[in-house]
Amino acid sequence: MPTMLVTGAGRGLGLALVEAYARRGWRVHACCRNPERAYALRGIAGDVVLHRLDVRDQTAYRPLADALVGEAIDVLIANAGIPGPEDRIEMLDVPAWFEAFHVNSIAPLVLAGALRRHVARSAERKMIAISSILGSIGDNRSGGLYAYRCSKAALNMAWRSLACELRGEGIVCAVVHPGWIRTAMGGEGAPLAPGEAAEALFALIAGLDLGRSGCFLDPRGRECPW
Repeated sequence: MPTMLVTGAGRGLGLALVEAYARRGWRVHACCRNPERAYALRGIAGDVVLHRLDVRDQTAYRPLADALVGEAIDVLIANAGIPGPEDRIEMLDVPAWFEAFHVNSIAPLVLAGALRRHVARSAERKMIAISSILGSIGDNRSGGLYAYRCSKAALNMAWRSLACELRGEGIVCAVVHPGWIRTAMGGEGAPLAPGEAAEALFALIAGLDLGRSGCFLDPRGRECPW
C-alpha cells in the first residue's frame, strides 16, 4: 500500500489532499495542530492516521519520526503555511515576519530532514513543497505582500538545494504552485475549490520523476519562473 504524509491537514488544501489520497486507497498520515478539533479530517473514510504537529515546534519532529519508524513514506507534502503580515514598508511587523519564515520556509526543511530516511526507503521517493507563484521573483509585477512573498521565495531556494542534495538517493524534490484556492488564506474570490486543486496535484505528483526534481511547477506541470 502506498503511503503519504501531509502537514496542515486540518483544513483547506491539506484536508482535500488527505481525501484525494485516501479515496484512492493510500495510507495517509495527516498532520495538524489540533487533531481532536479536526472534525472534517476525522470524518474522512479510509486508512487515515492523525498526528499532532505544530510545525513551529522543533521538538515535535523527532516524536513524529519515531512514531513512523520502519514505515516508508512514498509522498511527503509540506503544505502547512501562513499568510504573514500585510506590511507597509514604513511599519514592518518584524516578529510576524520571523513567524512567516519559520512556518513557510524553515519548517518544511525541518520536516524533510526528520523524515528523509522514511522517504528514501519508499518506492516513489517524493518530497513536495507547496509554494506559491507569489514567491516568484521573475513573475512579481504587482509588489506588496512582502513577508509572504519573501518566505515563499526562501522556500523555493531551500527546496531547490534539497533536490540537489537528495538526487543521489533517488528522491524527487519539487516545489508546486497549486493555484489560487478558495481557502481561509485564498479567500472566497479564488477560482479553485480545494478538491479541484487536490485532484490536479495528485495527477501532477504521480507523474513526477528525477528528471523534474528541483523544478518549480504549476498544477499543469508547467515550469514557473523563479
